[in-house]
Amino acid sequence: MTTAGASDLPDTADGTDGSRGDSGAAGSGDERCSAHAATGEHGYSKDKDAHLKRLRRIEGQVRGLQRMVEEDVYCIDVLTQVSASTKALQSFALRLLEEHLRHCVAHAAKEGGTEMDEKVEEATAAIARLMRT
Repeated sequence: MTTAGASDLPDTADGTDGSRGDSGAAGSGDERCSAHAATGEHGYSKDKDAHLKRLRRIEGQVRGLQRMVEEDVYCIDVLTQVSASTKALQSFALRLLEEHLRHCVAHAAKEGGTEMDEKVEEATAAIARLMRT
């Protein structure tokens, strides 16, 4: 399995390439989340194993799509599997968003000030991206 580089990412509606503008790695986050800095956990940390299991299941669905195309399966059957895979990813994203709101945004709300505004803005932008998909 290969991973996409920033130049491989599709353009987003705002004209960017979808890559992160900050210098942090995708897995870091201490510098962007005071809740993580305070607790040592991301919102999804408590259910990390379940999330990874779910992502592996989705990965299997996508690999199934590859096999279907290789085996010249009927178009509608492939599209049905695409829909199932898409719904699974959307469900995962919604769960992750919920955990982000409960952990990171809630912590920022308790702290108040500009961090609260930034987290609400960040969550709103994430919701907007999810709605476009």
